[in-house]
Amino acid sequence: MKFDYKTHGTCSRVIEIETDGDIIKSVKFQGGCNGNGKGIGSLVQGMKLDDVISRCKGITCGMRPTSCPDQLAKALEAVKDGSLPAKQEQ
Repeated sequence: MKFDYKTHGTCSRVIEIETDGDIIKSVKFQGGCNGNGKGIGSLVQGMKLDDVISRCKGITCGMRPTSCPDQLAKALEAVKDGSLPAKQEQ
């Protein structure tokens, strides 16, 4: 399933997530640090949602209380609890 998560408090604006059950197929960040976004996406590909959440939740960026990895964890929590609706396939 595919999801778009609107980020809060980061340079990135949206995180595009594709899952297959509880496994991450792909993650792409729109905006923010291009290399870091690509790196995060590459590192989490094939991982279980819970593993990424536990590793990324609570990471901060400078003086900000959140970061792109933290926002990814929040997005994955929303995917798990069903509060983030899947994108409609076109």
